Amino acid sequence: MEKITKEKVEAFIPKRKRDSYKGTYGRVLFVGGNQNMGGAIMLSASAGLHSGAGLVTVATHSSNQAALHTRLPEAMFLPMEDLNQLEEKIDSMDVIVVGPGLGRDTLALNVLQTVYQTAGKDQLVLVDGDAIYLHVNEKLPETEASLIFTPHLGEWRTMTGLPLDEQYLETNQEKVKELNAVVVLKKSRTEVYYEEEVWQNTTGNPAMATGGMGDTLAGMIGGFVAQFDDNKKAVLSAVYLHSYIGDELAKTQYVTLPSHIIEKIPFTMKEFTKTAGKLSFI
Repeated sequence: MEKITKEKVEAFIPKRKRDSYKGTYGRVLFVGGNQNMGGAIMLSASAGLHSGAGLVTVATHSSNQAALHTRLPEAMFLPMEDLNQLEEKIDSMDVIVVGPGLGRDTLALNVLQTVYQTAGKDQLVLVDGDAIYLHVNEKLPETEASLIFTPHLGEWRTMTGLPLDEQYLETNQEKVKELNAVVVLKKSRTEVYYEEEVWQNTTGNPAMATGGMGDTLAGMIGGFVAQFDDNKKAVLSAVYLHSYIGDELAKTQYVTLPSHIIEKIPFTMKEFTKTAGKLSFI
């Protein structure tokens, strides 16, 4: 098992090119947030924007539109209930993050089915939260897109049938092969299963044990994948930086909120790019 370290991530994060524009840094669609859980998708989309995604659109329940425009004026909106509009928007996206606050009702299932059947082979779909539950428990069409799953330990048990005391490295790898996907297994030391490799995070602390942390991580991964040339480096960097920022904040805070981490993402990325390109590990 490889370790994700600061030195590696400093080498992974690219510097921005002078002749670039917003389209250079990817188009990301965030899908989720029902009438009761709009905050989840707003945290995720905010993390994606603060991570550097060039263009962000949020497909969420219409009841969340005013709150989204107030909290995140940089993001575009479309009503999640309009499946035709959702389908059209998916076609122009590089990355789709689906699941934060999505819910588990008929509308949520229809939305996830639309994402799966519309996303193409050149796109990436990150499946988080309620979308993981629906993926396991409902009949969904096969998708041509590449998949990233971001389960916590309980969700991983649901996905694989493995009790917590049987979630060993080898058994996890077997299940990941069956999924044919990248898996970010969220735990005290998060593990990333990427093809034949397993990477373990080296950052994180109990001050981060608050609601919305997983939504924020999903948004960071989506934002990084949209703009990095290498998906593996993007995923590893997002996982590490999410917890690294949490560690830095925990030096002076008893509890670290997801919104605190989101605010620090651009500053931390800038700090890490000071040595970007000087080292190479993978």
